[in-house]
Formats: sequence, structure tokens, C-alpha cells
Amino acid sequence: MILNWTLIILVLVGLSVVIRGRVGFNAQDPQYYSGSGPFFDLKTHLNGAILCEGVIYGPLGRVESRFVANMFGNWSDTTGTLDEFFTYSTGTTQSRQWRLTLGQGGKFSAVADDIIGTAEGVVSGASVRMKYRIRLPEEAGGHTLSVTDWLYLTDNGTIINRSQMRKFGFKVAELVATMRPAPAQAAAQAAE
Repeated sequence: MILNWTLIILVLVGLSVVIRGRVGFNAQDPQYYSGSGPFFDLKTHLNGAILCEGVIYGPLGRVESRFVANMFGNWSDTTGTLDEFFTYSTGTTQSRQWRLTLGQGGKFSAVADDIIGTAEGVVSGASVRMKYRIRLPEEAGGHTLSVTDWLYLTDNGTIINRSQMRKFGFKVAELVATMRPAPAQAAAQAAE
């Protein structure tokens, strides 16, 4: 009888893994968005001053943290930087500088000090997907998480960012944020 229950549990776990890979967040493929528009151009849409506001959900699906980030993108030919300055609802701050390199066929790579190895990304239509491993700060536990970021460009130029963070394959956090030109930059663009 124990062997039967073990077999049933293994089958259910295997089925869960297969289903999880075919539906929901993890089932997205950049090619699904290849015909969508407006086209997401990293050098245009991640350039200049950007205001980002978002929330981070914990493993139980509740909002664990809120944040505002001031970002600044700068490009030269096929390389760019995206400086991020976060202020969390707890009062803590964090900064990161992404160093991005454009490749062929919509692919790009990125590195940052708290990223392990190189982040790999792809632009497809109105979307961007980037995958990487991040080491959290010690005050956040110091864990290493696998992250999948999806950025979706809307018709008005706002970017919706949805990211999932996983440890041992289990979702431990999710981030949802908006990114848009910072108000001063938005006003200057409207005047042009």
C-alpha cells in the first residue's frame, strides 16, 4: 500500500511539473509576442529618466513590500547602462547598475554586481524576457534566486514589469511594477 501511495505522489508531482511548464507564467514564449506592437526598442524605451513603482508579493501571495525606483538609461551604439535607485516602503534603499549588450536577432545580455553570471534576454514584438540568477542582500536573507523578468510595452509607452523569483523551482516572490518616463522627461517629450 505504501508503494502505491508513493507512486501516486510521484505521478502527481510529475504531472504538476508538466502542467506548470505548459500553462501560466512559465509557459510564455517570446515568440508568442513576435507580431505584437508597439515594438520594444531597448535603446529607446530604457533610455533617459524612468520612474518605476511596484509591489513585491511573498510566497503566500500577499504584498510584502512596495517600492519606488528612479532609473536612468544611457546608450552608446550596442551597449548601455540602466542605473536603478530603489526606495522600499520600509525605508531601505538599494542601487544596481545593469550593463547591457545588444546581440543579434533581438537577443541581449546584461550583468550587474548582484547577478550571478550573465543575464540572457530577448526582445520580441512588444515584450522583453530576461532570465538570470540574483544574490539577495544579506538583510534580505542572502539567498540566491532564479528570476524571470517579463516587460510588456503598452501603446502609451508605459512598461509593465512582471517578474517571478524561484528557489529550488518553487515560486518565492513575484514583482509587479510600472515603468514610464520620469515626469520631467515626459513633459519635455510632450513639448517636442
